[in-house]
This record gives sequence, structure tokens and C-alpha cells, in this order.
Amino acid sequence: MLFIRKLTDNQVFYLKRVLTILVFSDVLVQTIKTITMYFKTLLFAFFFCIVNLSVAQNVNNPTGGEYIFNASKTPCLTNNERNNIKFILQTSVEELRRENKLMFEESGRGGTHPLFIWPVQKATGASYNDVWGISNYVDQNPSYPNQLTDYNCGTKTYDLSSGYNHQGIDIFTWPFGWKMMDFDEAEIVAAAPGQIIAKGDGEYDRNCGLNNNPWNAVYVQHIDGSVAWYGHMKNGSLTTKNVGEMVAEGEFLGVVGSSGSSTGPHLHFEVYTDNTYTQLVDPYQGACNSLNVDTWWQSQKPYTNPRVNALMTHSAPPVFPACPTQEITNENNNFDTDDTVYFAIYFRDQEAATSVNLKIIKPDDSILYNWDFNLTDSYVASYWYWYYSGIYDMNGAWKWEATYNGETVTHTFNISGVLNVEEETFASTSVYPNPFNDVITIKSGSKIINADIVDVLGKNIMSIDSISEGITSIDLSQLSNGMYFLTMKNNLSETKTIKLIKK
Repeated sequence: MLFIRKLTDNQVFYLKRVLTILVFSDVLVQTIKTITMYFKTLLFAFFFCIVNLSVAQNVNNPTGGEYIFNASKTPCLTNNERNNIKFILQTSVEELRRENKLMFEESGRGGTHPLFIWPVQKATGASYNDVWGISNYVDQNPSYPNQLTDYNCGTKTYDLSSGYNHQGIDIFTWPFGWKMMDFDEAEIVAAAPGQIIAKGDGEYDRNCGLNNNPWNAVYVQHIDGSVAWYGHMKNGSLTTKNVGEMVAEGEFLGVVGSSGSSTGPHLHFEVYTDNTYTQLVDPYQGACNSLNVDTWWQSQKPYTNPRVNALMTHSAPPVFPACPTQEITNENNNFDTDDTVYFAIYFRDQEAATSVNLKIIKPDDSILYNWDFNLTDSYVASYWYWYYSGIYDMNGAWKWEATYNGETVTHTFNISGVLNVEEETFASTSVYPNPFNDVITIKSGSKIINADIVDVLGKNIMSIDSISEGITSIDLSQLSNGMYFLTMKNNLSETKTIKLIKK
């Protein structure tokens, strides 16, 4: 039984005080909560602004600059070596003539000269946008030293106090010339159809300066009697065709190397009007070309060739050791959400007073960052990189994109490991082996009732359901090599996504 007693006036007074305090306390708590949320919002906004401000400040202050090749100038051929080559070529031509194998005799002389295609190309499978640049043209000025004139009346050539004037075109490989050489990524091809009249192989190909060693080379005579020299090739890379055999325009001749007198991997391309080798040809038409009046190119390239040779992502900055050590590229296209990604661009013939537009694009094609980087100097070769972390909030294929000189280049990289709150409660589940070849095993403290396999483009490859027994293994032998995402759902309606690599 409940007994109700009338309160005294003092008791009523104190009860009102207590209730007032309680009500005020609740209001105070709610007020504090509101103020706390307000300051949290301000704090988030502050840090968001700081992060984005740092990005805005960073975009025009990347790391990098001009890439300077081995600075010493050496004659691609000493006078003695050039005379030896001429003797070998003349002897070989005479031998072919005696054997009635010389395809282009006197009757072919004096005809229309060939028109060349470009003699360096990217090998199939190489991931670069392009692989070459030009460091030197033919020196048209016979005086020396430091009296330089190229076909365009510029000074993109060299001479030496010894009396050497550069007599060919030097086409270097960029970026990572030593890596390109070691992995056969930059190929030399026949600029015009013709007959191999001599070749030389077996010489050391990692030279970094002047020496008296012969180079690895192929020599091709064309229908008009003119002869093209392709020098500095990689040891063992030359065409298997023999002297006397024909090559077609664009046919593989070898790999760019650094044999003979060379400061790094490049092709020395030298042309003569006939096999007496007395009249040098400069294939370019220009106001200061005193050797010939017209171009020898099918499509003559401009004096400078500004382009993005490569757009890449790295796990660390690239390293360029001293010649002739292969570069440490730190290339990487697969990252976790908390990784730092280095975004790099590699130019040839970077031009002052130009700009490149750069973008980082999410898998859903929304743009995370979009900025213009202003180029203030002109360089034969250059590279720049930016690095970001803590910005990757979406699994899948991201894009690193550059637009320069009217051309857009896109590089794709993958981000995985973005978790949501419910995924964290699924920590006891594991998948092995990973990387895998065929079958994966799933170990979990709960029953896995659904599994989806998705590729890096977000396409669903496979869906499996097993409500009654649960999923403990999946046969993925039919998948191609690459990266995938496995999303699992258990009987507690929890989900977990794991990155899978098939090798």
C-alpha cells in the first residue's frame, strides 16, 4: 500500500531547487554537446582547409627539374674508328660485288634519295608514352672549338678542340635509358628499305665516355646508293639477318645501347650519299644546312619536340645513379588507401612559358585535384613529381592525367583497402593464399553466405551464394592475372572486402 503524505513548505522549496538544478544540468549537458559538435565542425573545416591549402601550395612546387645526362662530350667515332669503319664497309661491298650479291650497283646511283621514317620506336609492351629525345644534330660549322651551327641555325650540336665536328644525329632514350636498354624497351628500326652491307656485334655496351672501342652497329645501303649507319647498339641485340640480306622500312635492327665512345644509351644515326663515304648528309631541311637542299624525312619533325614521354606513379621517388648503373624507378601501380603515392611526369624538350594541366581522377570519374603547372625553363629532358597521402577514399582504378602541347596522356593506378565501419567487425576472416594461382580458402569465425569478385574497373566477375553450408573456398583459376576485390557477407549481415592478387 502506498502512503502519500503532504509536503511541508520547506520540503516543497528544496524540491523545486533540486528540480531546477536537474533541468539546468540537462540543458547544460545539451549545450555542451552542441558546443562540442560546433567546435568539432570548425576543427574539421580548419584541417580540411589546411590540407587543401597545402595541396594548392604544393601543385606549383613539385620536386624535380632538368635531367642532365653525362655532361662530357665525346666523339661518337674517333677519326681512326671512322676510317676503320669506312675500310670495313668498302671491303664488304667489294666482297658482295664479287659474289654478285650487291643489290644496288652503279645503275642505282644518282636516283631519288630515300625518305626516312623515324629510326627509334617504343618496343611492344613498353609502358611509356614515348622513349626518345634528340641531344645533338649535325654540326654544319667546320670550325672549332665551340663554333656550332645546326641545320636550323641553332647550336644543338657540339665540336671538340681536337677538331671533331659532330657528324650525325644523337637520339637518346628517356626516361630510364639504362632500364630501357636492359629490358629491350627502345628499338632501332630501318629508316628506309635496303641491303645490310656490314654489321658488327659483341662489343661492350655500358660505356660512359671516350674510348677507342668499336661500337655495335648495322649499315644499310639504299636503292640510290646512299648508306645509313646505326651505331651504339646493345651487345647481342642486332638483327639475326646476315650481311647481304635485305631489310624493309621499319624492320627491327637492334636495341639502343651505349657501345663504343658513348656517354649513355643513344642511337647515332649517320648518312652518306654513297659508299665512298665522302659526302655526309644532314637529313633535315633548314636554312643553315649546307650539305643538301631538301629533307630526307617522309615527315620532318620540328626542331624541338615537346612531349610527355611518360606519366607514372611510384612508391618512392625515382633514383638516377651514376652511369652506367640502372635507374631505381620505384614504379608501382597498386596501392593501399593509406599509402603515399608519387605522381611523376617526364618531359622531353620542355618549353619555357608553357603549362601542363594535371588531374587526379577517382574511379567514379570525379576529379579530386585539377591544376596547371607552369613551366618556366626549357630543358632537353626533365621530370617532376608530387606526392599525396590520406586522400584515397575509393577502391578501384584511379587516373593520373596530363595534357601538354595538345596531347592528353592518362596513367591508371589501383587503390584498395578502403574500409567502412561494419567491415571492422569482420576482422577474424582471412583469405589465403594471397597472391593466389587458382583456389582460395576462406577462414572465418562466422558463416560466409555470399561472395562477389569484382575487377579493378568495378565489373562484377563472379557471385556465389551458400546460405545453408557457407562458403569456405572459391575456384578462381579462370581469372586472368591481375588485381581483384573479394567482398564477403556473413550470416550476421556484416561485410568485408579483401584485395586479391592473381599471379
